[in-house]
Amino acid sequence: VAEYEARLDYELGVIEQMGFPGYFLIVADFIKWAKDRGIPVGPGRGSGAGSLVAYALTITDLDPLRYSLLFERFLNPERVSMPDFDIDFCMDRREEVIAYVQQRFGAEKVAQIITFGALLSKAAVRDVGRVLQMPYGQVDRLSKMIPVEGVKPVSIAQALADEPRLREEARREEVVDRLLTYAQQLEGLLRNASTHAAGVVIGDRPLDELVPLYQDPRSDMPATQFNMKWVEQAGLVKFDFLGLKTLTAIQYALDLIRASGRDLHVAEDGTRLYEPPPGAGNDIGHIPLDDAKTYALYAAAKTVAVFQVESTGMMDALRRMKPTCIEDIVALVALYRPGPMENIPAYCEVKNGLRARVSIHPSIDHILAETQGIIVYQEQVMQIAQVMAGYSLGGADLLRRAMGKKIKEAMDAERPKFVDGARAQGVGKAKAEEVFALLEKFANYGFNKSHAAAYAVVSYQTAWLKANHPVEFMAGVMNCDIHLTDKLSVFAEELRRGLGIDIVPPCVNRSAATFTADRGPRGGRLVYALGALKNVGTDAMRLIVEARGSKAFVTLFDLARRVDLKRVGKRPLEMLARAGAFDQLDPNRRRVFDSLDALVAYSAAVHEAQGSAQVSLFGDGGDDLPEPRLPNVGDWLPTERLGEEHTAVGFYLSGHPLDDYMPALRRQGVRTLAEVDAAARRGPLLAKMAGAITGRKERKSARGNRFAFVALSDPTGLYEVTVFSDTLEAGREH
Repeated sequence: VAEYEARLDYELGVIEQMGFPGYFLIVADFIKWAKDRGIPVGPGRGSGAGSLVAYALTITDLDPLRYSLLFERFLNPERVSMPDFDIDFCMDRREEVIAYVQQRFGAEKVAQIITFGALLSKAAVRDVGRVLQMPYGQVDRLSKMIPVEGVKPVSIAQALADEPRLREEARREEVVDRLLTYAQQLEGLLRNASTHAAGVVIGDRPLDELVPLYQDPRSDMPATQFNMKWVEQAGLVKFDFLGLKTLTAIQYALDLIRASGRDLHVAEDGTRLYEPPPGAGNDIGHIPLDDAKTYALYAAAKTVAVFQVESTGMMDALRRMKPTCIEDIVALVALYRPGPMENIPAYCEVKNGLRARVSIHPSIDHILAETQGIIVYQEQVMQIAQVMAGYSLGGADLLRRAMGKKIKEAMDAERPKFVDGARAQGVGKAKAEEVFALLEKFANYGFNKSHAAAYAVVSYQTAWLKANHPVEFMAGVMNCDIHLTDKLSVFAEELRRGLGIDIVPPCVNRSAATFTADRGPRGGRLVYALGALKNVGTDAMRLIVEARGSKAFVTLFDLARRVDLKRVGKRPLEMLARAGAFDQLDPNRRRVFDSLDALVAYSAAVHEAQGSAQVSLFGDGGDDLPEPRLPNVGDWLPTERLGEEHTAVGFYLSGHPLDDYMPALRRQGVRTLAEVDAAARRGPLLAKMAGAITGRKERKSARGNRFAFVALSDPTGLYEVTVFSDTLEAGREH
């Protein structure tokens, strides 16, 4: 208790001295409002998680003393700067919090912040081509010749240097040369104004007295005409309201668990997973951080859909690390970046007893104990300067900043100060200089521990849900990406192959508009969402689900009488038929598909008659309208059914095109993805595989050679192969 009291007294003194009590109280106000209304709020983000005052005000949910987080990393009494809490909210309800802030502090005192979009190379080519009245197809082809690096296209000058086809087009046609010349002159200019995704400012008086304002036509709230940099220089305080999809997925999962009649601490089989404190209810913040199933999931790298650790590189690191505590997850979040990544093998080997821990100096061993003797966090750089060289934590933060930004003048001044301070603590000059050089290296790479700890907690929450409530968790995750077919295919494969969970295919009598969970013969299973089908939309599907209620549809005509199919739309109905969503009403998918025009017309007539009946005393509501005759046609062949299903769902759900060919492929020595995955864990291997092509992306190497990533699937999963330039060009010839 004394340690907490001393830390609170210290932080409150600094906050008051720097004039920021109001800032903390404003943030605490809107976070409390959000939590009181069930809006999910992240446990923390950025350096703000290092404040005990923020924890006491429930701004953050991390005890900074429990995680050894430093207040000075957030607010340094030796360097006057604005505090900056970044707050994560559920992405679906973030706007509610911003609306509350407007109402609470006055609409005229609250605004979002403008941001400016630059004209990039591809857009410049398209814009100039339109002005020059060139054919759309030609301009589109030229734009696609500009390579993409990361998420942005390269400059036109770079594209001309790297892409011979573009150079040839410019040489051959004067209008193309002119287009590229004009486009290069426009490239990089500001093209449009929009609203910053997260930033909000709150003033102590009407904002139009302080800064110019701009009304984004797509928003009800004005925005400052000063961007993020200049709005702070104008004296306004910025608050970041960020939408985090993971919080939304967690909330969906909690809602589905509650809908099943269970509490969070009760497993599907009735086992009590933990004992919640009184009044905790279904608060994810109260789950235990020592759950064996969760760490087993991490160690096995079964982390598809688990926050922060989904990539194949992260999965490999998890297998090597075999995490056993939350500190391991914090360290991995911090280490898995360019630079620090080179220390992952050493961390894993020391943790698992495969090599001895190296001591930099006995005086700082306790600081590096939780990271296996390796400097991982910026806070450790500060603590080492404090313990070894007598710095205050505020001064150590200034040292860290100078090191991280490689400010030569500051470094030249700090080096002798550090060495002299270390010598005063009994450290030899050579060792002090060695440690200073080490800190200099790691200050550039080191990660903010407060942020890593906060995001590690969110990662753990998702891993815990996946380990203990897998169906509800995966349904929640899939609801967040309900229109992203590529992601849904990965999640569906994880359910079936990774977790052994059945998927109920889309069905108008069992599915909701979104993904849900129910129980089958083998336990919990996921019910596929009607709204996840391509070109359908959840709003149209809710019309069907609401009309169904608790009474299943019996026939296609029963459906047509109870649902206004004209409002649903023919295109969504086609996708439902392709996906087999009407199979319970008529298993012949081709007949259903070919009957849709007649069914929509019949439904429209019935609902028009029902509307007339409401104003007629003796109206029969259209019940006597004759049902149309459905065509007598044979069903699609099995391969056709799978193809139509793939068109609607975006991937193969009820079967796979290779199913019938697997015996013959087996005789050719072909192995499935599942078999190759299992064998590859024992060591490298050469294997023959077969797959149906589901997509491809072409790229260009640093040497200018084209290659492709080809997405394939077989009956056991999805995978991607790289086709190098020689094979790619040979394939084009065929």
